Amino acid sequence: MNHSVSKKDVLQVCTGDITRLAVDAIVNAANISLLGGGGVDGAIHRAAGPKLLALTRTMGGCPTGEARITPGFDLPARWIIHTVGPVWQGGSQGEAQLLHKAYASSLELALQHGIHSIAFPAISTGAYGYPFAEAAKIAVQTGKEYAPELEAIIYCCYREQDATLYRQLIRDICE
Repeated sequence: MNHSVSKKDVLQVCTGDITRLAVDAIVNAANISLLGGGGVDGAIHRAAGPKLLALTRTMGGCPTGEARITPGFDLPARWIIHTVGPVWQGGSQGEAQLLHKAYASSLELALQHGIHSIAFPAISTGAYGYPFAEAAKIAVQTGKEYAPELEAIIYCCYREQDATLYRQLIRDICE
């Protein structure tokens, strides 16, 4: 790997549909069952096709803060890394540590499988209620820890205002 690439260049932001990204892996903000759900989880399950559900039914779920990997099936991405973020309970129940662990577990799996480019949604910020700005800061801080070992860590945002926040955090944290 070219070590002259800055962490800021590895950490990238896009807006749009994560299921359309042609990267080595996309991350699914999964629930503990791994059987699909609403939001990005449901969208990834629909886009990957029925083989994903057939496989995740055999996997026994995933505890909060951990990650599991499956093929991408019908997605452009080769792999799906499923991670379970914490449900927001006010911030005093270890949510920040669990969210960091969810990102770090995903990135560790990526390294173990030779993945060079990975795209994340905003884990735990939808139905799980994690405050967006706090979650984004944890996402970028964790990405910075792993940036030297990957070619691209992409934060895929649904809205442009969210992407703007990620870009500002990358500037603030990586410079």
